[in-house]
Amino acid sequence: MKKLKLHKSMIGFMLFFMPFAVAGQGFLKTQGKLIVNEKGKKVILRGMGLGGWMLQEGYMFKLGTIGQQYKIRDSIQALIGKVKTDEFYTKWLNDHTSKKDIDSLAAWGFNSVRLPMHYNLYTLPVEKEPVAGQNTWLETGFALTDSLLNWCKANHLYLILDLHAAPGGQGNDLAISDRDPAKPSIWESEANRLKTVALWKKLAQRYANEPYIGGYDIINEPNWGFTYPKDRIGNQEKENKPLRQLMMDITKAIREVDSKHIIIIEGNAFGNNYHGVMPLWDDNMAVSFHKYGNFNDQPSIQGFLDLQKANNMPLWMGESGENSNTWYTQLISMVEANDIGWAWWQLKKMGSNNPMEIKITPGYQQLVDYWTGKGEKPSAAEAQATLDELAENLKIENNVYHKDVIDAMFRQVQSIETIPFKKHLIKQNTIINAVDYDLGRQRYAYYDADSASYHYTPGVNTVGNKGRIYRNDGVDIQKEGEDHFVFKIEDGEWLQYTINVADGGKYSLNLLVSADSTAGKISVFVNDEPKAVTIEVPVKGEAGKWQEIKSAGISLKSGLNKLKIKFDKGGFYFKSFRFAKI
Repeated sequence: MKKLKLHKSMIGFMLFFMPFAVAGQGFLKTQGKLIVNEKGKKVILRGMGLGGWMLQEGYMFKLGTIGQQYKIRDSIQALIGKVKTDEFYTKWLNDHTSKKDIDSLAAWGFNSVRLPMHYNLYTLPVEKEPVAGQNTWLETGFALTDSLLNWCKANHLYLILDLHAAPGGQGNDLAISDRDPAKPSIWESEANRLKTVALWKKLAQRYANEPYIGGYDIINEPNWGFTYPKDRIGNQEKENKPLRQLMMDITKAIREVDSKHIIIIEGNAFGNNYHGVMPLWDDNMAVSFHKYGNFNDQPSIQGFLDLQKANNMPLWMGESGENSNTWYTQLISMVEANDIGWAWWQLKKMGSNNPMEIKITPGYQQLVDYWTGKGEKPSAAEAQATLDELAENLKIENNVYHKDVIDAMFRQVQSIETIPFKKHLIKQNTIINAVDYDLGRQRYAYYDADSASYHYTPGVNTVGNKGRIYRNDGVDIQKEGEDHFVFKIEDGEWLQYTINVADGGKYSLNLLVSADSTAGKISVFVNDEPKAVTIEVPVKGEAGKWQEIKSAGISLKSGLNKLKIKFDKGGFYFKSFRFAKI
């Protein structure tokens, strides 16, 4: 997608959402099933996580086969040496997230930020402490957090601190906590647990009087079989005694220095298993759950609603995302209808299903190919140049902005109205790219048979946009050179375009398509008129060869028109269409 400059296109889109912004109103606290501000007014947290900043997970950078951050760092160090690697990680922390990122979140409508913290930016690992049992505090993490808090305060956003990588690591999903399985986990080491408690006390002491700290998410996604080690993610655990005890110890330490902030807890099995965790032990506490890849219906969250009813406490969906726009709109609508706030997992990564996308350059792809055994080893100079380029591409002004994701998370939650994805002013021979259909909900701006990724529902495995590029709707998009086109077209799917016609009259619609094996059929509807113009899509006989096919005349009025292109019979590719006045 074309990069949008912050000072023009992006800011204009930001301002559209300004009415959704919610200014902070003092310390947040719990009140029965709600989170409220100091005036007692209900607050629905609409948050974005900063995944990938303090903690790299391999999949976010096409390095899922490597996994943990320490392994990624080792891989970089093997190419450019320790000194240059340390310099790269300093640049990463400085460039990945800035005030511009937080300004953007506020303008789009978010009112909170979730910070996934890596403990090793705040304190040394236990095995590196000069004196066993003592804690060496590192300024790096605290300074980064202070800066982020200042940016949040300037934008009236609440900042929620999330210990994402705890000392030793809190689970068997290694990448999410940068865990080295050769070393004792937090559950196997009292020293790691004591360091975790001490870290939270240090954080609480530092931020005790900061009203823009929204809460303390004290341990992210524990996943551990305490009773049965083969139960690696903790699904079958019935008591969760070590987890409850650690969270109670952390709470006690926090309350020794901070009586004001909400403490947020997460159950075992990635926040899903609360057996033995209840009852709550503090009167200012919320329960977090995470939701990915299953259906957005009431049964999918009913267990948490039952937990809420039994314990009279607020729920917060502390993580979600990694799906399609349709899924985002549906989920946000559902949880907000139940007075549940939310936070998405990450603002940016390599991939199109988040607001900002970090670009993959040829040099970076070469690096990935080497690390995954598919290419030659780059020289130190080549690797350094690629990593310098990556650091620059982390900056929001160099990201690819996916306005469709933001539109789905805010405007589409409130409205079924469709709006143009791009301005289409129709004159003689104006060309519209097929992928630039309207912004809006599924069945209003477009219809695709597979509109979301369902992979945690038994018997269901769908992906949404099968090309996973350009836009995050269900429409399947691929790339050819610098051009994008719609593929995997199925019978009955359709796309809508809002166009502005400079000179009304009769036009021929000439579509650029490719059909190498199956003949297709298209119906074109103008302004919801029931009568359609039909177009046959003949087989060309050569794969990948584009052909322009011409429609009969369609009547367009001057000004705004809505054009619906329906694929009565799919199986072909659709690249663009051109208007020729008759």
